[in-house]
Amino acid sequence: MHIVSSLDGIIAKRDNSVSWFDTPEHYEKGTTVSQEEAAAFLKTIDCYVMGARTYEHALELSKSYGWAYGNVPVIVLTHRNLPMDRPHIDIYSGDLKKLVHERLQPRYKNVWVVGGAMLVRDFIRAKLADDIRLTVVPVILGDGTPLFDHLEQEQALHLKDVNAYKNGMVELWYGLRK
Repeated sequence: MHIVSSLDGIIAKRDNSVSWFDTPEHYEKGTTVSQEEAAAFLKTIDCYVMGARTYEHALELSKSYGWAYGNVPVIVLTHRNLPMDRPHIDIYSGDLKKLVHERLQPRYKNVWVVGGAMLVRDFIRAKLADDIRLTVVPVILGDGTPLFDHLEQEQALHLKDVNAYKNGMVELWYGLRK
């Protein structure tokens, strides 16, 4: 899973704006990721899984910034009829374990769940996630969609890595203990 959150655990403002992702912060000891490094990393992702609201938000953002997921297959989990304007986007409605074991595992090696909060919660509850990469933006939003809202279970984690970036963001990489 990859998630971006404010320091107070908010993943989306009520108006869905993402301006809070841009930070004027400068952390001298932080690292910088080159465009080549980012592109090489993105090439390792075989498939993305997202919820309907995340997909709709990605479509809206694509009007200004382009489609962030390239030509990589995207599976959108929803019961609704959504616009599918790209050939590599598929809709799935059903059991998460069946999706993972029958559809994702046989085809893909590196699947990223990119949101939203309900989908993250459901993957954790079902013990279907291996890792969480949480990028913390240096801002406190105070209101919006909480990251782990109503998880209602304890989940032990193992810290795999920490990266601090020049823009003040910090990436925490945790493995989920099964």
